[in-house]
Amino acid sequence: MSTRWYPIYQKGNPQLRVFLPNFWLKLVKPQHNQPSCVVQFHCSMEMTKFDIKNYLEKIYNIHPVEVRTRIALGKTHMPRKFVVKDDDVKIAYVLLPEGETFTFPNLTPETDKRIAKFQDQIDMVKSNFKNFVGEDKAPGIPSWFKT
Repeated sequence: MSTRWYPIYQKGNPQLRVFLPNFWLKLVKPQHNQPSCVVQFHCSMEMTKFDIKNYLEKIYNIHPVEVRTRIALGKTHMPRKFVVKDDDVKIAYVLLPEGETFTFPNLTPETDKRIAKFQDQIDMVKSNFKNFVGEDKAPGIPSWFKT
């Protein structure tokens, strides 16, 4: 299925047509704990279970055992004097074959490692600030303001 417009073929012109689907899948991290053999996607509202299964088989060479879908309604909120509703999202749960697992990749490094790396600099800045402020001054109050 495609709704893209292509140039009309005229005799003598080469065929420059590439048919691309209007479908898309987006891998998302699940909000709730799920088994490692279940992968969650946000997908196009027009996609069916069969489309999702074919998409994964043809493009990513993944052969899912089962595909389940649901439609999550968009949240409604009132920023001013009118109601705004977010777009609905179709969520697909893909069950991988036995023996295959998927763990969502950790895209951010551990913050503890970064903090430990610069801990001596953090301690030095804290001690310099304590020496600058002193006992008779309060932090955040300008020097000209004295009680």
